[in-house]
Amino acid sequence: MILKPLICVPILKKDRKTVLKVASEAINAGADLVELRIDALLDTDPQSIIHLMEEINHPLIATNRMRGEGGYFMGSEALRTEILVEVADYADYLDIELQTDEQYRSRVIRAAKSAIISYHDFQKTPYLKELLEIVKREKELGNIAKFAVMPQNMQDTLNVLQVINQADNTIGIAMGELGRYTRVVAPLLGSPITYASLGGESAPGQLDLKHTQDIIDKLMDGGE
Repeated sequence: MILKPLICVPILKKDRKTVLKVASEAINAGADLVELRIDALLDTDPQSIIHLMEEINHPLIATNRMRGEGGYFMGSEALRTEILVEVADYADYLDIELQTDEQYRSRVIRAAKSAIISYHDFQKTPYLKELLEIVKREKELGNIAKFAVMPQNMQDTLNVLQVINQADNTIGIAMGELGRYTRVVAPLLGSPITYASLGGESAPGQLDLKHTQDIIDKLMDGGE
């Protein structure tokens, strides 16, 4: 039996007040998880972030996305990853990129309660064999593998779903309009978490929370 996926709402806001507002709306709307994008915050002091996470008081993914994969953090790699280590005890999951230098990545993984190892390509979708290799490497390092890629054709989206079908504990997303359907089909193939928006996409092709909930409920119930 396929377990119902967790639906996560990413929060990309600059200030504490707006983060708390979006988090409250997401939680009240039934989001299973929120993702705190530390790289979007103006105040990245670890103690401030910990207080913010305590105020959110809901299952949470913390990530401090690197600029090379769509993030906004302006500091050094040492600082970017150290912040994640500092806040690790207050997050249910830490998301760290596969392409992070090993010396920094390993510290984040050791600190995490559960580590999501992620890979993002906003330009293309690697070939199927390469995707499978990326996921294999991610799973050797952390608890959950994640990849989000940009499809150029329908076959790319099918390759994404094939990887999810072959690999457990793997989040796979084909971004953009072409890949939008993978966000609700992937959970049927075992993807443990899917991402949905609340008043604005955090990634190309993201569906809003209500539509995501409705579609997944219908699909999981066999379309009844």
